[in-house]
Amino acid sequence: MERLNLDGWLPIRIWQQAGEWRVDWCWFGDTPLHQPFFREAVDAALRLPFNQAFRRQTPLAVLSEWRAISPGLEPSAFIFHASRCGSTLISQMLAQLDNHIVISEPPPLDTLLRSDLPAAERRSAIAGLLSAYGQRRRGVEQRLVIKLDAWNIAELPLLRECFPATPWMFVYRDPLEIAVSHSRRPGMHMVPGMIGASGLDDGLPFDGREAYIARRLGRLLEMAVAHCRDYEGLAVNYRELPGAMAGRLAEFFALDAVQREQVFAAVGRHAKQPTEVFVGDSQSKRREASPQLRECVERWARGPYEALGGGFSVESDDAIASRLTPTIDLQ
Repeated sequence: MERLNLDGWLPIRIWQQAGEWRVDWCWFGDTPLHQPFFREAVDAALRLPFNQAFRRQTPLAVLSEWRAISPGLEPSAFIFHASRCGSTLISQMLAQLDNHIVISEPPPLDTLLRSDLPAAERRSAIAGLLSAYGQRRRGVEQRLVIKLDAWNIAELPLLRECFPATPWMFVYRDPLEIAVSHSRRPGMHMVPGMIGASGLDDGLPFDGREAYIARRLGRLLEMAVAHCRDYEGLAVNYRELPGAMAGRLAEFFALDAVQREQVFAAVGRHAKQPTEVFVGDSQSKRREASPQLRECVERWARGPYEALGGGFSVESDDAIASRLTPTIDLQ
C-alpha cells in the first residue's frame, strides 16, 4: 500500500466482474471540472493521448486504501433535485469558484448507492469514492459539493449514514413543467427499465407514458417531502433562482462576499449547454401540456409539490427575465 499513488487520477466507473467489484480510473492531472456533468469531464479526459495509451483498474478496496494514504476533502454539501429544475445552474455557479470541487451526477456514486454490497463495505466504498473526488489536485481546493442523480433521493438515508453532518438541499419545480420536459426528452429514470431497480418503482403496471412520468415524479417528490422533514433538508424552488445564490443559498454554501459575486459569472448561458443563450420556457411548457398529462400530474404530483412549499405564484418568462441580469438558464 505504501507504493500506491493515484495523484491526479479519479474514479470514472465502478462495476462487478466475475463476482469482484472493480474501479476504472482516469487521469485528470490538475484539470478542474467545469463541465455541467461529470460524464462530460470524463469524455474530455479520455480523449487525452495519455488516457488512450494508459488505463488503470483496481479492486474496489483501493478506494479505502487511497483514502487512508491521501484523505481528500469531506463533502461540504449535497444537491438533490427533482430533475429539470435548476440544480445544474446551482452546480455551474459553484464551479466558477477556484476553491470548490463540484462533482455533478457521477455514475460511480449511483452505482455504489444502489449496489448490493454488504452495508459496511458499501459505506466504506462510498467514503473512499468521495475522498478520491475530494483530492486537492491543484492545491487550492477547500470545499467539495456533490450533485446526485434525481432518483438518488431514494438513497439519501444511506448517504446520511456515511456523512451525517453534511448539509443537503432538494431543488424542485412545478411538476407540470418537469413532466412536460420529460415528455419532450425523457430522462433515464423516466424510461421504464433504463436505470434498473430504483426507489422510484411503485409496483404498478405501465399504463401509458404520461401516467408513468407523473407517477415517478410524484413518488420522487413524496420522498423529498419525507426526507426534508426527517433529515433537515433545505427545499429550494426553481423560482428562487438565481437570486437565492446571493441570499440563503450563499449562507448554505458558506460563500463570502467576493464569492457571492463570482458565482454569477455563470449567469446568462444555458446551464447544460454553455454555448447557448437561455430562452425561458415555463409558459410554453404549461401551454404544451396535454389534458391527460395535466390530470396525471394533479393526481400524482401536485400534493407533494405543495407540501414542499411549492405555492409560488406563477410568473411569466418575461417577468422572470426582468429580475435577472442577464437572462439565464434555470434547468
